[in-house]
Amino acid sequence: MSKILIVDDAAFMRMMIKENLKKAGYSDFVEAGDGEEALAKYIETNPELVLMDITMPIKDGLQSLHSIKQNDPQAKVIMCSAMGQEGMVVEAIKLGALDFIVKPFKPERLIQAVKNALGG
Repeated sequence: MSKILIVDDAAFMRMMIKENLKKAGYSDFVEAGDGEEALAKYIETNPELVLMDITMPIKDGLQSLHSIKQNDPQAKVIMCSAMGQEGMVVEAIKLGALDFIVKPFKPERLIQAVKNALGG
């Protein structure tokens, strides 16, 4: 089963993402609360997929995406953004993000993006 790293500074958002993915059969999760912690957890746990918020303290999602991709060019990362962050989404795609989900997202959209990224 695929290990998924969920990165968001809001604990309730990480929990919501996990709950939705559990319903789709995913069960192996790692969590990080900011972009700096995300890179450390990525290196430590080598997840198959990263779901990462764009707006976070210490290191934002774009900086963290860049760091993860430098560490592992094959990293699979899906960015999560709030409405109105289209410019950041374009930047994330340029930096190598596979997809982006706009918050608040529908559970089906989240699950479909994860399945697509993991090739299933």
